[in-house]
Amino acid sequence: MQQLFLVAAIICFGMAAIKFVTARMTPNRALAQQTEENAPGTLSPDAAKARMEENPGLLLLDVRTQEEYDQGHIPGAVCFPNEEITADMPVVFDKDAEIIVYCRSGRRSAEALEKLRDMGYTNVSDLGGILDWPYETTTD
Repeated sequence: MQQLFLVAAIICFGMAAIKFVTARMTPNRALAQQTEENAPGTLSPDAAKARMEENPGLLLLDVRTQEEYDQGHIPGAVCFPNEEITADMPVVFDKDAEIIVYCRSGRRSAEALEKLRDMGYTNVSDLGGILDWPYETTTD
């Protein structure tokens, strides 16, 4: 009987300790958002929209496929699939032009950002995914 009581006490103490430790931890989603927001070259939708309004000559690249682009995109965006961004492509844009890339969820745009930087583009930012874009989209 004493052993049973001891086991129950240890379990209760362990659960209380786990609860205490996890209550002080940052939730994974919040940590991921902090990491994304602090990552060099990433922009929130609000910051991207402000940049687009400040600089109408900025190049907004949708790096999804043409089919995805046709289903809906940010007004003013140009479809330039991530798969077509290669080191041996001809220089299409001015290396110092302000460029913002986005895709559906953020994975391909992060890849495109790195590719463009590796190719010498100096003013590239990543909006992430259109799924997080709270503003207008178009199919035009």
